[in-house]
Amino acid sequence: MIGEASVNFYYTVMSIYGWVLWAKKDQQKKHVLQISYSTRKEWLLQLTFFAAFYIILFFALTYLKKYFGTQTIPWADAFASATAYTGMWLMAKKKVESWYWWIATNIASIPLYFVKQYVFTSVFYIILLIMAVFGLIEWIKRVKASQQYAA
Repeated sequence: MIGEASVNFYYTVMSIYGWVLWAKKDQQKKHVLQISYSTRKEWLLQLTFFAAFYIILFFALTYLKKYFGTQTIPWADAFASATAYTGMWLMAKKKVESWYWWIATNIASIPLYFVKQYVFTSVFYIILLIMAVFGLIEWIKRVKASQQYAA
């Protein structure tokens, strides 16, 4: 539960950050931030961001499991949370790859919550997985359309 609470706090902060970025306009009243693919450097940064959060969360959850969450599965909870943290960060920056991280989060969360006997939460993650796949498809279409428009 601690992992879930930290993710929700993080979502709130990143939602505000993303809202500010998404709302920003230039002098021609056009949105500054556009949906785009990550560069190789940005991918390395994403993987580093994910790995750092995974390691921190894994050790924190392993330690805190003794005191708070007997249902905690440190490696799985850390993976699901770290992918969600990465996905939310990239969503705020309108990166197509955010959807890959969301898909990973949902795929990991479906069995994780089922094992914890949160069946309805598992079903919810199935719905989120379907939505993430559609989100990915839509953002890929939008990037292609903007590239064709620019050319």
